[in-house]
Amino acid sequence: MDVLAHLKSLVTAPGLSGHELPIRDLIRETWAPLTDELGGDGLGSLWAIKHGAGKAPRKRIMLAAHMDAIGLMVTRIREGFLWVTEIGGVDPRVMPGQPVLVHGRETLPGLVTSTPPHLLSAADRDKAVKLDQLMIDVGLPAERVAELVRVGDLISFGQQPFEMQNGDWLVAKSLDNRASVAAVTVCLDALRGRPHRWDVVAVATAQEEETLGGAFTSAFGLAPDLAIAIDVTFASGPGQPDHKTFSIGDGPTCGWGPNLHPKLHKAIMETASKNEIPCRVEVMPMHSGTDAYAIQISREGIPTAVLGLPLKHMHTPVEVVSVKDVTRAGRLMAELIVGLNDETLEKLALD
Repeated sequence: MDVLAHLKSLVTAPGLSGHELPIRDLIRETWAPLTDELGGDGLGSLWAIKHGAGKAPRKRIMLAAHMDAIGLMVTRIREGFLWVTEIGGVDPRVMPGQPVLVHGRETLPGLVTSTPPHLLSAADRDKAVKLDQLMIDVGLPAERVAELVRVGDLISFGQQPFEMQNGDWLVAKSLDNRASVAAVTVCLDALRGRPHRWDVVAVATAQEEETLGGAFTSAFGLAPDLAIAIDVTFASGPGQPDHKTFSIGDGPTCGWGPNLHPKLHKAIMETASKNEIPCRVEVMPMHSGTDAYAIQISREGIPTAVLGLPLKHMHTPVEVVSVKDVTRAGRLMAELIVGLNDETLEKLALD
């Protein structure tokens, strides 16, 4: 499959947290020919089940990647300008000058702006602009803006994707966490024609950025025997702490900590080594900050792991991910799944 083209299609679609319908429809279209059943939960998460070759009732592994994106919401309209609040945690320091799309009665291109520095007081001139001081200019008369935009309308980032590093690095909005959705697609594609005993349940979860809601409801509804949450993690760079970041392009990470099952972690690392897929250990001493938290504590407890894709400039409109890392994460999940058998759960049981 063309992973780069798939990634570009995913990041182009809107789908802010709690409003995932556009991206859900796109993922459904992609996953339908790769799986046997489609479903979902009451919050809007998408489930796609690929049947295993084992005798029913089969064990099942859930691959969860959240599909919701961060963005903005209109809070007030004044003289044709829009004031906003955040959905999912936006870094306001990088927002001035960013293109956006206002999803009103019509989709309107707009620009994030603020008071010019020349007109600020000396005390404010050297400070980062706060979110409630930013405005959206859609370039229309105030009367027309009032007709087309309402308080509560959504605003998504308008940055178009582009490539760096000879096409391996993709710069785009919403790579957190559409990159992980793409990794799940790579896994499903890699499993075509390869026998596996367990059912595979690919889940594009809703509302991770705000509530982890889709992970809670999906884990409860699907009751998987094992689960992997796939999300982004912090890429290394100047001024970043070495022990909390990972170089981009050198493979995914596998989480290690109390939110995660130690023997499933070991199985993933052994699978990576056996198949010569680079994978680094990521220490997660507390809450992993991912869907894994919600999945792990569902029902009587679900053995859960986290795979991370190193990402630069997290929660900005110009996130960066390596296509190779996405592909490697998908391949790693596929190899693990092929190796699951009737004895796996017994081997993974805690002493």
